[in-house]
Amino acid sequence: MKKIALLSVMIALTACNQAQEIAITGDLLLSDVNVIDVREGTVLAHQNIVIDSGKIKHILAAEQDPKNFDQQIDGAGKFVIPGLAEMHAHIPPPSTSQERLEETLFLYLSNGVTTIRGMLGASSHLELREQVKKGEILGPRIFTSSPSLNGNSVTSEEEAITKVTAYQKDGYDFLKIHPGIQRNVFDALVKTADEVGISFAGHVPVDVGIRHALESNFASIDHIDGFLEGLVPASENVEPTANGFFGYNFTPMADASLIDDLVALSKEHQVWIVPTQSLFERWFAPISAETLLAQPEMKYMPVSTLENWERVKLNSTGPDSGFDAAQWEDFIAIRRQLLKALQDKGQGILLGSDAPQLFNVPGFSIHHEIEGMERAGMTPLEILQSGTINPAKFFDMEDDFGEVKEGLAADLILLEANPLEDLKSLKKINGVFVQGKWLSKEQIVLKLEKIAENALKN
Repeated sequence: MKKIALLSVMIALTACNQAQEIAITGDLLLSDVNVIDVREGTVLAHQNIVIDSGKIKHILAAEQDPKNFDQQIDGAGKFVIPGLAEMHAHIPPPSTSQERLEETLFLYLSNGVTTIRGMLGASSHLELREQVKKGEILGPRIFTSSPSLNGNSVTSEEEAITKVTAYQKDGYDFLKIHPGIQRNVFDALVKTADEVGISFAGHVPVDVGIRHALESNFASIDHIDGFLEGLVPASENVEPTANGFFGYNFTPMADASLIDDLVALSKEHQVWIVPTQSLFERWFAPISAETLLAQPEMKYMPVSTLENWERVKLNSTGPDSGFDAAQWEDFIAIRRQLLKALQDKGQGILLGSDAPQLFNVPGFSIHHEIEGMERAGMTPLEILQSGTINPAKFFDMEDDFGEVKEGLAADLILLEANPLEDLKSLKKINGVFVQGKWLSKEQIVLKLEKIAENALKN
């Protein structure tokens, strides 16, 4: 019996040694890189990441033989983070040329945005979502809303029931709520959405109000919509429809002591917030169109788009618009206070800039959004989480993306410096991995140059 036992041990040791000798292989090796843990805010130095079939196969401290891989990227001195999510994006409408559509998707990727949540869906976006997923078109992972549900598109409870049921059947990821929906119609919409199993997100219709919206379990409320109106005491007896641009007209009446109650309600009902703060610090802000148009990323947008942005900006905040810069200062201070409280005590914040709305160029606009989050008091780690692990939690897909972790999607950004120390490092991109495919800095620059050339023609 002792001989049999000894033989068994020897066989086991031999098998173990053979296993250790088996070379690790894969499509790509990212060697000697610093891995940022976006959950803990820590850095794991000198790691070797093996990417295979679009997934992170291994993360190893031991050096690997480059001969075992089709491609090797030297990560020495660099930092790797998960790809970012733009949680309030707009995918070009069906009327857009295929070339411009693909250019827009690349603008997101060029800034490390490997996931987008399209907030105004169309049937063509469903097909695009699958084409990107299959690798037929290069682009970020797509989640798409339904077409707009608003005061004109759903005017009765019956219409709400019909459209919600149809959009869920069509395969949209969620419903997009826009202003104008009456409360009884909204309630029918919510009831049907719950019954057929589809979430809803977006604006807070005036007739619904922020408290009822939160109690109705929005998946996310975008733009911090409805919150400022919710800070106006009932004793002010305001006309709700006189709220102006996201409550701007009610700024003098807002009672900041009511913030905690609204934030607690958002936490209770697990409602995420997408601030799109850059809209309110760029478009609806005391900064000139000329200053914004002079920013480098504007060269990637068609001339016709830039001209339209300038017109809208002048109508919104120009000399003849009635815009009050002093009131804006109070307005933006309240928004920052709300944003910080929703981060600290609410369900949480999701990174989203509303690109390509006014002066928000796809991909590039997240950096303006991040600056707005910083001004509101969010930490670098909290901001990184808002664009990585938080979106994964939001979609209940923590086993799919959102971290640099074995088994997850190889959607990654390779950076020249540590963003935990300075978020401007997010602009210092050495390259981007999307579905495991490597886009080098040089490839990105060449493609952006081509996009800029095309923009001058349109």
